[in-house]
Amino acid sequence: MTSRSSIAGRLRLSAISCLTVSLLALSGCSNSDAPPGEPSAGAPSSASPSASVSPSASPTPKPTPVYKPADAKGRAQNVPVPVKPALADKNSKEGLEAFSRYWYQLMSYAYETGNLQPVDEITAENCASCGRVRSTIQSWNTKGRWIEGGAFEILDATTKFKPDANGYQQVLVQYHRLPVNYRQADGTIKQTFQRSSLLADIFLATYKANGWFVTNVDRVGG
Repeated sequence: MTSRSSIAGRLRLSAISCLTVSLLALSGCSNSDAPPGEPSAGAPSSASPSASVSPSASPTPKPTPVYKPADAKGRAQNVPVPVKPALADKNSKEGLEAFSRYWYQLMSYAYETGNLQPVDEITAENCASCGRVRSTIQSWNTKGRWIEGGAFEILDATTKFKPDANGYQQVLVQYHRLPVNYRQADGTIKQTFQRSSLLADIFLATYKANGWFVTNVDRVGG
């Protein structure tokens, strides 16, 4: 007859064997289901993989267009449009003087590019002398022809800031016209003018809701 102590001993041995098998299964066998090279779900990883972040490619900046004045080979390129200074919008003596200088910058731009839109937007259609200049610029910038030079070099622009009998403000503008060549489509010069002597205009303007507006420009002395 088997003794109770013998049975208890066999039970303890069986329990120890099961515990050993369970520990072995946890330590070794649990990796069998993980993909090659991957840590098992139950085992801690020796080092956490750092995320590989590739630096984002910076957009290639567009090259800044380079200004090229007109010459015998062709018209001007990438001519910057004059920027109106903030002062030129002020209804004041200084504002009007700044505006008159800005207007002549736009006229220089028109000569160089043939683009009259910026100056037309702030100039009355019935400005007689403006119309003559406008006609010259328009007619010459056709049939492949172009204008080289002819910018206005402003020396002074002054106003008493007192409206005349018609309510217009007057500015006396003194300037030189820089040398200008009127070129044919093949680059040959049709007509040329050297730097002018001192010239002066009476610049007439009125202030409206959206700023100054040119009503007329008259040459002093014809």
